[in-house]
Amino acid sequence: MSDLPVVAIIGRPNVGKSTLLNRIVGRREAIVQEKPGVTRDRKLVEAEWTGRRFMVMDTGGWMPGGSSLDEKVSRQAEKAIADADAVVLVTDVTTGVTEDDARVATLLRGLGSQVFVVANKVDDPARESLMWDLLSLGLGDPWPVSALHGAGTGDLLDALVEVLPQVHVDGPAGEGEDAPGDGAAGFEEGRRVFSVAIVGRPNVGKSTLFNRLIGEDRSVVHDMPGTTRDAVDTVVDTPDGPIRFVDTAGMRRKSRIDDGTEYYSFVRALQAVDASDVALLVIDANEGVTHQDQRLGERIDAAGCPIVIVLNKWETIGAEQREEVTWQVGQRLAFLGDSTVLKISALTGKSVHRLLPALADAIEAYQRRVPTRRVNEVVAAAQAAQPAPHGARILYATQGATDPPTFTLFANKTLPAPYLRYVERMLREAFALGATPIKLRVRQRSS
Repeated sequence: MSDLPVVAIIGRPNVGKSTLLNRIVGRREAIVQEKPGVTRDRKLVEAEWTGRRFMVMDTGGWMPGGSSLDEKVSRQAEKAIADADAVVLVTDVTTGVTEDDARVATLLRGLGSQVFVVANKVDDPARESLMWDLLSLGLGDPWPVSALHGAGTGDLLDALVEVLPQVHVDGPAGEGEDAPGDGAAGFEEGRRVFSVAIVGRPNVGKSTLFNRLIGEDRSVVHDMPGTTRDAVDTVVDTPDGPIRFVDTAGMRRKSRIDDGTEYYSFVRALQAVDASDVALLVIDANEGVTHQDQRLGERIDAAGCPIVIVLNKWETIGAEQREEVTWQVGQRLAFLGDSTVLKISALTGKSVHRLLPALADAIEAYQRRVPTRRVNEVVAAAQAAQPAPHGARILYATQGATDPPTFTLFANKTLPAPYLRYVERMLREAFALGATPIKLRVRQRSS
């Protein structure tokens, strides 16, 4: 995890916590909508102000005493408070002090942490006088802020960084591909953090698996589909190196998305897939491989990253159904080639230990570099066994890049697509690349 100080943003639902986080980090990291309950998980993002770097943690609305889901979201907020070096309590100046505001203030007064009370939605000077009602919370003078328009946020941040512990971390915020997100700054300089996206339909057990892998309850787990709204990520140091696990929202067909929040969740999930090195496609073994699982598999495959298929809730089905699901994977996901298939129970932890070795193999293949001599030997053998049509010939081949393995073929004529697929298959088999995507680039030159 990162050694940077942590600032937790808390408060009841719909007071502008996520808007304030986006304002602090200077980009749209958290999903924002004008209705309560959009944020549910803890989301950790790196920020910088006047040269000081710190982590900002967004939380769901604090709603103790509500439904079982509300209680789980509230516990996430309480964990954020316990982990934070400073707490920002966001209130809505237009509604004044509510019972929930008073209850969370009582919790904060007992912790002894540095607390900043933010009177949000002070969008014009006339509202500023309303903030003095917040003195009744007993947490000091409130800070008038408009998270939407940015008014007052500079003064708040000036005061905030003054109370945060000084931590020396090399390199400016945002430097390198692994700077944004949870924990990237805490690892050795130059040591790449691989990203693994956990993807699947709603309610297949992604968040349960995410929590199992990282060893703590970072994602809210509930039997109501759509609990996860935003991509939540955590870096875990494994024997094979650091890995960033990204829990994503459940993805459905666009035609089934009837909610603005769900649309943005869908977009964030796709972004997480595109930015990942490996994807875990989680499938509910009770339901088997559905049409939507197939579509998700195609979308992940198009992103160009290796896929590990995870059949979750395996312990809940009988022998006959297990045979059926195994057959479905072979038939309906055949386009994913030799992707590793793991049969696990995220809830009990059974066989979850097999995930890390499977990911290590996928990452190793994704990074594999082959000597030019061996590449040309395989290509020459492939052409000898099956020459290209119309006198086309590959004159020379080399591997130009990794992540994924990328091969450049120098040919005397245009190579037909079926022949390129044949060459790709020969390269894949020769170098044991399994389900790792391969890119072929063809350059034409005279013999």
